[in-house]
Amino acid sequence: QVQLVESGGGLVQAGGSLRLSCATSPRIFRVNEMYWYRQPPGKQREFVAFISRGGSTKYADSVKGRFNVSRSNAENTVFLQMDSLKPEDTAVYYCAAGPLRATIRLMNYWGQGTQVTVSS
Repeated sequence: QVQLVESGGGLVQAGGSLRLSCATSPRIFRVNEMYWYRQPPGKQREFVAFISRGGSTKYADSVKGRFNVSRSNAENTVFLQMDSLKPEDTAVYYCAAGPLRATIRLMNYWGQGTQVTVSS
């Protein structure tokens, strides 16, 4: 049973924008912090962004100033607005839910992933 459902990936030209969404259940959304990870082709999964239940955010250096993470408590959904996209942002993007300051191994739930491809 898929607990986190991502959407919004696709193909975009460099400099363009995409908005990813991750919907989950109220139970999961209420007790977990929310994370975005990505896995570029041939590479390991890496941290992208985090948003706490209180709205605090953190970003990987590679996306600071270009990506924005937000959440809608009414919709039990977290968003990742990606602007000024670069070819090196090409990856499968995953939503995850887990404890505060958790490493990748401690995530409680993962989405199925959504492909983002940025053409040059």
